[in-house]
Amino acid sequence: MAKIQETSLPGVGMRHEFTTQSGDHLGVITHRSGRRDLLVFDRADPDACGVVVRLEEDDSDALAELLGASQVTQGVAKLRQEVGGLVIDWLPINPSWSCSGCPIEETGLQQQTGVSIVAVVRAGETIPAPDSSFRLQPGDMAVVVGSPDAIGQAIALLQKGEAAKKAVVPERR
Repeated sequence: MAKIQETSLPGVGMRHEFTTQSGDHLGVITHRSGRRDLLVFDRADPDACGVVVRLEEDDSDALAELLGASQVTQGVAKLRQEVGGLVIDWLPINPSWSCSGCPIEETGLQQQTGVSIVAVVRAGETIPAPDSSFRLQPGDMAVVVGSPDAIGQAIALLQKGEAAKKAVVPERR
């Protein structure tokens, strides 16, 4: 059986990690909001996530069912942190998102949703309270604070441009 490492993420939830028998490093962040992020670490750089899969509660339930997990443990894992209606959440910055490579101020996040980026985790290092000129990069994890609804709007805003980037057809020469 693999050794599971557990790390408390203050104000966020818990991260559990292990290395598979084939050498893949996997993890799950269980957010206090109930959401989970499935982490697949890069083999070349074990501190960097190669893939982050966002799992809403129903997605987690479906995956747990496929993997044969007990339904009893799901109730224990449903942590919720709300302080005055605020939630802390982690948003992985996908390379195809419109915010990738942009300064925080250009995202319009605070002005349009009321959500604030309070920290950014890049390559395993935490950058607390980044200023508005700080550029978000692919693979960053933005730690945000806002109401649950506002965080949902923030995700949609940060993803904006994803479909457009995918739809761009390279010009022929």
